[in-house]
Amino acid sequence: MKYNLFAVIVFTLSGWTVFGENNSRKLEGDIVDFLGDPRMDVKPLFNEIRHPNIVVTLKGTVLATLGDKKLLFRRSEDGGKTWGKEFILAEPAFQGGGLTVDETNGNILAFAEDFHPPAPLSVYRSQDDGKTWRKVEVTISPDTRGNVPSMHMNEHGITLRHGKHAGRLIRAARHYGKANYPKEHWPTHYTTAIYSDDHGKTWKTSKPFSDMGTGEAGIAELSDGRLYYNSRSHWNAKNPPLRRREAWSSDGGETWNNWRIVKALPDGPQNTNYGCFAGLVRLPIAGQDILLYSNCDSPSGRNRGTVWVSFDGAKTWPLKRMVWKEAFQYSSISVGRPDTKSEGWIYMHFEGQLPRSNVARFNLSWLMKGESTGDGRVPNISLYHEEEKS
Repeated sequence: MKYNLFAVIVFTLSGWTVFGENNSRKLEGDIVDFLGDPRMDVKPLFNEIRHPNIVVTLKGTVLATLGDKKLLFRRSEDGGKTWGKEFILAEPAFQGGGLTVDETNGNILAFAEDFHPPAPLSVYRSQDDGKTWRKVEVTISPDTRGNVPSMHMNEHGITLRHGKHAGRLIRAARHYGKANYPKEHWPTHYTTAIYSDDHGKTWKTSKPFSDMGTGEAGIAELSDGRLYYNSRSHWNAKNPPLRRREAWSSDGGETWNNWRIVKALPDGPQNTNYGCFAGLVRLPIAGQDILLYSNCDSPSGRNRGTVWVSFDGAKTWPLKRMVWKEAFQYSSISVGRPDTKSEGWIYMHFEGQLPRSNVARFNLSWLMKGESTGDGRVPNISLYHEEEKS
């Protein structure tokens, strides 16, 4: 065996591990897990309805869900190579998004509303890696304006790993104001988050996002414990929502500050002010803040599904690569777990030509073959490629 060095910067990292009863699980690993030969494939997943989410359990099982009439699930135990049969978790049900893995105990939480919100909410818990589920009672406290938010449609939730709020569950949420339609009500909408310090039994609602007309968002935790919030926008009186909105939290998601428009990231096709639900995730690489964002990269129409990469915790987004050229609607993005069959894979569950969803999986090496956006510098990352001697 010999190793060839293909670049000049080496990321030296240590893992981050959570300890439970009679076991330990490594949550953060090395950048080399996502490198090697470029890999990418796409598989069809669901053949009906809308609104995708995707997560990876602590055991490395990939869970994909979809639904606007019933909440459907599929599982993959081999890293996304094959998928089990779909099953119905709830019917009737409207996808609440925010599928959340509790990294302190391995439980998974799923959210469903009875119909397009505002609507009654149901929460389901799995304690066996997504094989079986039971409905659980939860309490969600109102925000500082007295509003209890709705759940649809947001990116998967996360478990905080750093600082005094480690172990906290948090997911994006939204307030629909007076109503979802007509569009005259959109100025009353705003995005927010809910968080729990007791494994999802009770939830508090964060202070509202300061930019009105927002909703459908994702949250990522950086290695220093700060939270990054990235949201779709449907309406804004002064700044047409062609690009994404972002904000930051230094208190575990209780408040969101320093909001701005992210000029480097499109909010759906650029011929409409309506935006598009997007995916957001941080690669689980200890000490590094590589973020991925997925959405349309199209001047007109929902197509050209693309992933953007930030290597500096959302300061810049210098790299992008198109994953799917054809029809591309909503997308959710997640990553594999160290020391499981999902290790090194990035998963994107997306709506293609409706009604149909697909799942793409690829690694960072494949993304590195993309193109520059002009927003910052693409770093040189050390790739070690193992070759067999003949």
